[in-house]
This record gives sequence, structure tokens and C-alpha cells, in this order.
Amino acid sequence: MWTAGKRGKAAMIAVFEKIRDIPYGVLPELNNPMDYLRILELNMGSCTPKHLLMCEMYRRLGLEVLYVVYPYRWAEFEELYPPTLWKLAQQMAPVNHLACKVELNGRYVLVDATIDPPLGSIGLPFTASWDGESDTALPVLPIGEEEIYYPDEAELMPPPDLDDNARTFYAGLNAYFQRIRDGQP
Repeated sequence: MWTAGKRGKAAMIAVFEKIRDIPYGVLPELNNPMDYLRILELNMGSCTPKHLLMCEMYRRLGLEVLYVVYPYRWAEFEELYPPTLWKLAQQMAPVNHLACKVELNGRYVLVDATIDPPLGSIGLPFTASWDGESDTALPVLPIGEEEIYYPDEAELMPPPDLDDNARTFYAGLNAYFQRIRDGQP
């Protein structure tokens, strides 16, 4: 239904936009290859379920897709957080960001649909318009080398660490992002 009447690049861009527009929120229970489709019923998901879905959709379009994992720190976004979230972000251990690389015209292109457009208003990097050929924006600053996984290796990707600080941070982050979407600082 997302690609009805579209083919090739237009279908690929339509899938990207639909997934990008799902509100970003960290729901750790969706960060596995078995439960990621629940983002469609919850209409919220983080990088992992969004890109697990994207990979499946692109594979149905006949595209070759790889997963790419980038380690980063939540504290890199210091200027974006309210003080209570900033304090929690500083205590967070490094985490992993998941995106996709899609084979297009003989090369792998980064396709990242993590950040929904309203969050761009606070300075989070996102791709407002994708041409279906170039790399999209990567919303994190990697602190290490990318790791590449084939779709059938999804269960090998490192799971998120969920201590009490992380759960508190994610709940606060989700609430903060919803306030931004609702037009409240």
C-alpha cells in the first residue's frame, strides 16, 4: 500500500518517507528481529525497528540491503536536551545506532530513516527530502567503526543495554520528543 502505483526509485523513496515519518521513540521491547513490526500498530519506534522494517520492505522491492551499526553516545546531543535529560545522558554508556545500506547502481548508499521531521526543529539531523540515490543524513556521530550485517544475521547484532538509568532516560526522552511534536518546548 505504501508503494501503490509506484515503481523503482519512486517506490523506494515512498518507503523511506513512510518509515521516516513514524515518530521516533525508544521502545526497547521492539529492538529485536521478532517484534519490530509492532511499530506499525504503536506508530513509534527507534532506529532499530525502523530499519528492520525498512530492510524487509526494500528486500520486497528486490533491493540488496545490509544493516550497519554505529556506536555513539547520547551525550553528544548536549545542546538539545533539557537539564534533567542532559544529566541522565551523561551517565549513559555508549549505545549502537542501526541504519541500512542499500545497493544502488553498484554501490552501497546509507539510508537512515530514524528521525521524524518534527524533531528536526530542535537540531536533530534528518533527511527532509531524499533523492533515492545519495547517502542520507546519519543522525549520530559514530565513536567507532561501523559494523555490517546481512539481513539473515540480524539476531547477531548487539542488543541494547537496559539498566535503570537507560530506562529512565528513554522514558524522559520519549516524553520530551512528544512535547516537541506537540509544539511545547
